[in-house]
Amino acid sequence: EMGNAESNAYQNHLCRFLPEEQSDIDGVFDTLSGLSSSAGAKNGKATKKTAYTREPLPEQMTVRLYNGMKSIGLTGKSSGLSEQIAKEQFVIFMSNLLKGNADEKITIIMRMISKTEGPVKGKQIQEFTEDLIVSVVHVLSYRKELKGWNLENTRDSASGVKVLASQLLSELKLADGTKPVGPQLMETNFDQSVIEDWVYRVPQISIFLSVVIRQGLHVLHSLPDQTKDILNLVPGCKGIKGRGLVSLFDIPSIIYINSHLPAELQHKWQLLFSSRLHGESFSQLCGHIVNKGPCVVILKDVDGYIFGGFASHSWEAKPQFQGDNRCFLFSVFPSLAVYTYTGYNDHYMYLNHGQQTMPNGLGMGGQHGYFGLWVDSDYGKGHSKAKPRCTTYNSPQLSAKEDFTLDAMEVWAVGDLPEHAGTKGKKSILDVDPEAQALLEMTGKSRQSEGLREPIEEDDDDD
Repeated sequence: EMGNAESNAYQNHLCRFLPEEQSDIDGVFDTLSGLSSSAGAKNGKATKKTAYTREPLPEQMTVRLYNGMKSIGLTGKSSGLSEQIAKEQFVIFMSNLLKGNADEKITIIMRMISKTEGPVKGKQIQEFTEDLIVSVVHVLSYRKELKGWNLENTRDSASGVKVLASQLLSELKLADGTKPVGPQLMETNFDQSVIEDWVYRVPQISIFLSVVIRQGLHVLHSLPDQTKDILNLVPGCKGIKGRGLVSLFDIPSIIYINSHLPAELQHKWQLLFSSRLHGESFSQLCGHIVNKGPCVVILKDVDGYIFGGFASHSWEAKPQFQGDNRCFLFSVFPSLAVYTYTGYNDHYMYLNHGQQTMPNGLGMGGQHGYFGLWVDSDYGKGHSKAKPRCTTYNSPQLSAKEDFTLDAMEVWAVGDLPEHAGTKGKKSILDVDPEAQALLEMTGKSRQSEGLREPIEEDDDDD
């Protein structure tokens, strides 16, 4: 029998869950207990190893979850005696990690990073963080929750895992406020209070743990307390299906860049332009991206560097700067980072084409001839100039060389397309009747909005 105080503590954890959540937790606990006892679980590892791809979670992550659950002290019992996870440990684990604050999560996370008590090394935090990201990609793929993205239509995620982990680790701050870097970071000891501060400041850790638990253990994954950051962790992907394209984005970078977009734009990305599909032409680029609402532009130079920018407004071809302070530049490879506005100037976005007097091309940040990101109208040429930083976004040089040669480029509309950009609503007679269009062009009244249009696809990519 548990003493009153202890059973009250346990009850307090239980009452964080709605009745239907409690029965969900019960069901999952019974299933998992059945699985582990039947397989003769030692150390949380099932003896019969099934192929990694057929399991919802990679084995390293299963072991970490097990260690996290085992770290929860049982009231009035020695938890060390049994290999089995007690129901109480399971419930408190769920309560703390899914509903708790940083303070409640931290002891469990410390044990997931390292089985032994005491401070943890940077290297151990790196391994934990990489395992966590690998598991998110794996479980979302396994559960078919990638919303139209998959491991075939995106760049290999292995390097994406490494750069996202490095980006999250770069936020580790010691008690004196310093941030260790490089080899020094790997060897530094971090105590619990420093890790707690990190978990509090870096929301991805808690969100990723939540996804791994909900989707990996299949617990509370369809219930109403899902927060927006989990629902929109991965945006829906439109316009790539069946086109044989491999995006310049990998899944970890999609997750990271999407989290920096305004909340109302995080639910959907739709491919507007790909140099591999639409050809290497500046007029094709303009035709596909003008007046389509906010966009993410991503490019790769011939040296393999991948970088881009978020445009908060529809692109318009005009000789003035446009956009607002929600715009940002980013790099995806060899490092993953987002660079937001400094307030120094308002040179957020620029697009011009066919002008005699002003530069022609697409630019973000900096100034004419010295952009943080520039794609020239002489398609294939570009630059990223920053000595030492871009004035508008405080970004460093994003390309391998200051003046770069473009290898590939994509533009994705984010959020819902503006009404006029879709084929929804009234179709123009010119959309329906190409002869009327041809006649108009002969008489020189070519429609302004005509930019080599192809209908916007609203395909429901749910596979």
